[in-house]
Amino acid sequence: MALVECVPNFSEGRNREIVQAIVDSISAVDSVKILDMEMDADHNRSVITFVCEPKNAVEAAFQGVKKAASLIDMFKHKGEHPRFGATDVLPFIPVEGASLKECVDLARSLGERVGRELSIPVFLYSDAASRNDRKNLEEIRSKSFQFEQLSQHISEEKWKPDYGPGEVGKAGATIIGARDFLIAYNVNLPTTDLDTGKKIASAMRAKDGGLANVKALAFSLKDRGLTQISMNLTNFRKTPIYRAFEAVRTESARYGIAPVESEIVGLIPLEGLVQTAGYYLQLRGFSRKQILEEKLWGKDDSTLDVFMEDLASASPAPGGGSASALVSVVAASLASMVSQITLGKEKYSDQWVRMQQISERSRTISSELRNLMKEDVEGFNGVVKAWGLPRKTDEEKKVRKAAIEKASLLAIRVPWRIAVLSRELVDLSVDLARKGIPSAVTDSMAGISLALSAMRSSLYNVLINLKSVTDASVVESEKLKVKLFLEEANATAGKALREKEEEIGLKA
Repeated sequence: MALVECVPNFSEGRNREIVQAIVDSISAVDSVKILDMEMDADHNRSVITFVCEPKNAVEAAFQGVKKAASLIDMFKHKGEHPRFGATDVLPFIPVEGASLKECVDLARSLGERVGRELSIPVFLYSDAASRNDRKNLEEIRSKSFQFEQLSQHISEEKWKPDYGPGEVGKAGATIIGARDFLIAYNVNLPTTDLDTGKKIASAMRAKDGGLANVKALAFSLKDRGLTQISMNLTNFRKTPIYRAFEAVRTESARYGIAPVESEIVGLIPLEGLVQTAGYYLQLRGFSRKQILEEKLWGKDDSTLDVFMEDLASASPAPGGGSASALVSVVAASLASMVSQITLGKEKYSDQWVRMQQISERSRTISSELRNLMKEDVEGFNGVVKAWGLPRKTDEEKKVRKAAIEKASLLAIRVPWRIAVLSRELVDLSVDLARKGIPSAVTDSMAGISLALSAMRSSLYNVLINLKSVTDASVVESEKLKVKLFLEEANATAGKALREKEEEIGLKA
């Protein structure tokens, strides 16, 4: 069963009856499962996390927005956290069997309905954004531009909502979007000096030159005499929790303080905790497979078996594109394995930093490739749909031809991305073959060979889809890129493989 996650943030964190009424309105929708509900009195904000089938996601979210609008008056609301409305932010997130594109469609469908039926201004953000200047949440709503400021400026062109009226009522406005999973993570410091907190938060923020994939603000927790560094980790695989915590610790030491505690708001993938345990305990080769509960209650993951059955069937999709991505996933897993084996070996301590980088990057690539396996099928289906359009009249033929070309250009994007990631895996595996532990050199060589094969295979799909593109300049440009890409990768991989083949006894 396909599932999407929705994490609406509501501007009420002190009245449990109101929050529970919102939860009840959401959970009344078929297939909805409430995973978490957190209230924060200082921020005067609640975060509700639920999952459901995509077909019910818009209805469940709409009922939550509707109930919040009837119970929360933004003209009376006060709290530490920046906010636009009763339902402040509402993102859809793909969980299982759903794509980010589907979540974008859900966000836009909900936005249109909220604007039309509830007369609430709606701003689209992240992957659902209709404008580049609304991609990032902080570019829409910030500490200096909140509900009060929006009320005064919404009539201006810059603040024209994507849906709904050009005026703000007691429910305020709602920001709706689609994104990948993020971790809301806070670190609390033993100081009431908010200015110090703001300096530390600035040092953490990616846009201010801090950690990549980190958004951060500082808040005063007056009742507890603490200052909070509140962070969103937008890609926990690239910037894990432990790295964020250690960075806050380092920055706060400059001011003679140290973290007293940290907290996770909402839910976190198990992988995020496994990363942290492995880092602080220096666990070599540790994985979630070693967690007791995973063995006892983990689901029977037969996804690979299902995929292989589908691949072997008469259906044209999944096909070579998804298979190429899968082969590259195997190469990424080998890269992760070799880097983990090398880590902790004192003899190779000069390579530990590089091994850690390769381990983290290969896992990130693997995750993206798994998503691309699904997206390749969607791209192919789009081409098939375009080819199936009617072509009896001249106008229908014209429309069909344009649709085929558009679908083919979209179908090129996924195999190109698979090729780019596979090419990166070639480089990572070459590094491992030369710098990793010698006992695993053949694993690295296998990784090079598999990644190179996956790259070549995915580029074949780029070339075949170019046959439906009529713009000669685009076709020639893409073909040249493919040619250069192959030549460069073949040279890099070939040289490394020849070196290592000779070392293991294969003479030229």
